[in-house]
Amino acid sequence: MTRSSQNQPILYPGSFDPVTNGHLDLIRRAAAIFPRVVVGVAGTASKEPLFPVEERVTMLKQAVRGIPRVTVRPFDGLVVDFARRVGARRILRGLRMVSDFEYEFQMALTNRKLNTRVETIFLMPSPETAYISSRLVKEVAGLGGDVSRFVPGFVARRLKAELSGPSGGG
Repeated sequence: MTRSSQNQPILYPGSFDPVTNGHLDLIRRAAAIFPRVVVGVAGTASKEPLFPVEERVTMLKQAVRGIPRVTVRPFDGLVVDFARRVGARRILRGLRMVSDFEYEFQMALTNRKLNTRVETIFLMPSPETAYISSRLVKEVAGLGGDVSRFVPGFVARRLKAELSGPSGGG
């Protein structure tokens, strides 16, 4: 690492809809490796988010409160453009299963073409969180299941309220 890059953050972008214990595992581990971690919450997700970006940012800020050198910021547009704005030359991505690899590899190569100064770094999740995904958490919560082992407690309560409310799926 060069002297100028020693204080550069790593960017961990995603939709975080909602934040899971798997996301938090990667954030904690990245914070132990890199001088700073910027968690970028995508506002223009291609998926239809359950929670608006402002609420996802609020939940993430609460979830990472005890992890030093981690900041949470919303963003729109290309990840590589946001990386430039926050001074990150590295993007963190998690690889849970082999099925993630093809999509993540394609995205990393595309990002490299868009900005040759940005590198993607992959971390494997801890075995305890490797199977957790936001999509599955929402599905289980929507069917009335207990998701408290997969997400922080306040997120589990928020999911239950959202999915069992008048406009929710329960």
